[in-house]
Amino acid sequence: MPRCFALVPCAGIGARSGAAGPKQYEAVAGQAMVAHTLAALAKVARLDATLVVLAPDDTAFEGAAPAFRGDRAWVARCGGATRAETVANGLAALRERGAQPHDWVLVHDAARCLIRPAWVDRLIDACQDDEVGGLLALPLADTLKAELAGRSGHTIDRQHKWVAQTPQMFRLGLLAPALDQAGEQVTDEASAVEALGHAPKLVRGEWENFKLTWPGDFDLAARLMRTVAPSTESPT
Repeated sequence: MPRCFALVPCAGIGARSGAAGPKQYEAVAGQAMVAHTLAALAKVARLDATLVVLAPDDTAFEGAAPAFRGDRAWVARCGGATRAETVANGLAALRERGAQPHDWVLVHDAARCLIRPAWVDRLIDACQDDEVGGLLALPLADTLKAELAGRSGHTIDRQHKWVAQTPQMFRLGLLAPALDQAGEQVTDEASAVEALGHAPKLVRGEWENFKLTWPGDFDLAARLMRTVAPSTESPT
């Protein structure tokens, strides 16, 4: 039976976030962002292991995510200059650890720290028998504008348009050559697979599964976490 591995690229700096250092280590509701992400993935029983791909000179990860340990918690310091390179290097690290071409790899953004195990299971259920694989995504709800010199140049038809999320789930034997051929500028794994002529499956995600990108996203994520976390208040 094919196995499932999560791969979390964690080698970027998050320049748009306004953080003083790599944004994956910024605190959200008392913990580093990446710690929340990895805690959720650890609760997905069908993941054989989670591989975090760090920059070669990263010295902050173990302090930021001390609970990430055990037989299913893997780390590789082989991150590249781009997301695509980091993921490709991570796939090579998975192969070194015994992953096979028919095994599934679920690539998930460290910055999507509100991910829930049930959403990952939803993706696995939808894709485990699919020939290509797929991704969590949401139909575009807002009116979409094309900018022209700081003004709205025209409105783009939003029908049949989806916003890509993660995880994105593909077999290692498909994703590795897709990334090799697509080049380092692809912004997600699905676009690399599409470039080979395949059509990844769109699996409906949740709006809470947004990627923390801008300064205000951190406070929003903390507020959302407080609404789902069990209460720690003493009964009155």
